[in-house]
Amino acid sequence: MKAKHNKKRNTAFVYEALVNEATICVLKNDHERSKKVVDLIRKHFVSDSNLKKDLECYRSLYESQGLESVLSEKILKEATISKRMISPDDLFGEQSKMISDVNKNLSPSIFNNFVPNYKTLATISKMFNTTSPKEKVILESRIIENMSTTLETDENYPAVDNVVYKTFVNKFNEKYEDSLLKEQKDLLSYYISSFTDSSLEFKMFLNEEIGRLKLKLTEAKKSDPVKTDPAMTEKTQLIIDRLNGYSKETIDENIIMTVLKTQELVKEIYEDVDQN
Repeated sequence: MKAKHNKKRNTAFVYEALVNEATICVLKNDHERSKKVVDLIRKHFVSDSNLKKDLECYRSLYESQGLESVLSEKILKEATISKRMISPDDLFGEQSKMISDVNKNLSPSIFNNFVPNYKTLATISKMFNTTSPKEKVILESRIIENMSTTLETDENYPAVDNVVYKTFVNKFNEKYEDSLLKEQKDLLSYYISSFTDSSLEFKMFLNEEIGRLKLKLTEAKKSDPVKTDPAMTEKTQLIIDRLNGYSKETIDENIIMTVLKTQELVKEIYEDVDQN
């Protein structure tokens, strides 16, 4: 008998759906709702929770691509062992609390959010839960094949670590005529990852990116399109000053949005410089 898939009980699906919701809120400047989503993620995916342990079992499988088959098989084996060590009853209880939290504090519509790798997540869930040896082997082979395949990308949609950016392109195509810049995708990737992981890598990346932007803006002030326009010169300096002040502030969505806008501004300035 084939294992049925309940996406609300698929820890990785719910996590990705919440991450997508948080990202949508960030881009919409809906700070209140974004805070609710982020707080919910942090509440339920703390390091010692069964949900976090379960998520790591999934992530070790769906975030791995381009590996040799032998390595994929070893990772799958270890993920399966780790999954068995999680108490099903305890996990079910934590999932129930999270589902209730989502329904009460956000909306049941969260579970309808588009998750690009939904089929892969469903396959992993079925593999973890099936009692049929034949079905388990078939599902394992699909997972190994997926882990051993290198994802193809095109120049307009570069590959990124977090699947959430495919959602950006789809959901915000009307608002943003072009896809997000690579540096914007990278920034958001580190930001979203910091919800459940150590924020050290995110802070390091953000500091480096702010340093890069300040250097680019300082150089831009010397270019004709900027130095011949007093208003533009003043605006550029104000942005540099604002970026300098972020080293003393707690990182929040306002800072992220400012950096995202600055990345776009730098791109536009240098396009104008090249045209002149």
